[in-house]
Amino acid sequence: MKNWINRLRGGADNTDGAKPAVPAPGELDGQVGMAAEIEATYYRWLTASAGYAAPAAIENAILDEVRGLARDPGTAAELVPRVPEVIPQLLRSLHDEASNAELARQVAQDVVLVAEVIREANSAYYRPMSPVKTVEAALMMLGQNGLRMLLARIAFRPIIKLQSTGFARVAAPLVWNQSEKCALAASLMAPGLTAGAFEAYLAGLMQNLGVIVGFRLADRVCDDGKVPGSSDFGLQLLDEGRMLSAAIARHWDFPTSVADAIAHAGEPGEENLAQALALGDRIAKLRLLIDAHVIGEDDGFVSEGLDNFQRRCLGKLSNVES
Repeated sequence: MKNWINRLRGGADNTDGAKPAVPAPGELDGQVGMAAEIEATYYRWLTASAGYAAPAAIENAILDEVRGLARDPGTAAELVPRVPEVIPQLLRSLHDEASNAELARQVAQDVVLVAEVIREANSAYYRPMSPVKTVEAALMMLGQNGLRMLLARIAFRPIIKLQSTGFARVAAPLVWNQSEKCALAASLMAPGLTAGAFEAYLAGLMQNLGVIVGFRLADRVCDDGKVPGSSDFGLQLLDEGRMLSAAIARHWDFPTSVADAIAHAGEPGEENLAQALALGDRIAKLRLLIDAHVIGEDDGFVSEGLDNFQRRCLGKLSNVES
C-alpha cells in the first residue's frame, strides 16, 4: 500500500516503470511549479487503475484530436449531451431578482427539484439546526445564489457523468466529484477576488468537460480500457482539456468571462475570475488526494501552497458529498 501511494505522490508514473516526467515535490520553484506537481499527482491518482506506458504516437494522436476539437467546438459539443435550457435561464437571472423568484416558483412545481432542494438544505454543508421539511424553508436556507448553484449542478451532472465505455466510464464519477468540489471552492474564493460567485461556480462545473471528451477519445485508440499514464501526457491533457471546455462554453453561449476564466486559469497575470477558478481547482484536487490517502492533511502542498482561508475552504469541502 505504501509503495502504491508513493508512486502516486511522485515516485513514479503509472507507466510500467517509465521514468517520471515531473520532478519530485520540492524540485520545482514557486506556485507555478507546485501547481504542476499537484496536477501531475492528481492525474497519476486518477489513472492509477488504467495508466500505461503508451507510445508517443498514441499520446500525440489523442492530444491532436483534443486540440482539433477545440478549433471545431460545434463538433466537440456533439460528443456530449446538450446543456439543459435551465443554464441559459440561470445566466439571465444572475442580476434579475424577478427571474430568481420565477425560478423558485418553478422549483416548487417540480417534484424532483423539490426533493433535491430539500436534500441540499439538510446537507452537512448547510448544517441546519433542525431538519428542513418544506420547499419554502429550503429555499430560505439556500438563498437565491445557493438555488442557482444547485440547479446548475443538477443540470451538469448528466453531462459530465455521461454513459460511456472503457476508462472514460471509470473516470467520469471521479472527475464529476472534482468538478463539484472545484465549483464550490471557486465560488468561495471569488468574493475575495471581486469576482462573481455564480460565474466561478459555473466555470468550475464546466472546466472538466474537455477532459472527459479526451478520455473518450483515448478509449478509441487504447486497448482494454487503458489510458496513457505519464505525467507529461497528463499535464498536457488537463491543459488541452480546459481549452476544449472553454471552446464548448463559447459555443453554448456561456458568458465570455466564464469561457475566458476556464481558458486562462492558472496563467500568470490571470483575471480575477480565472484566479478564483485556479484556486478552487487546486483546493478541490487536494481534497480528493487527501481523501484518497495519497497525501496527508499536513502535506507541503497544503501547508505551503494554501493560506489560512484556503485551508479552511479545503476543510469545508470534506462535508461535500458527490
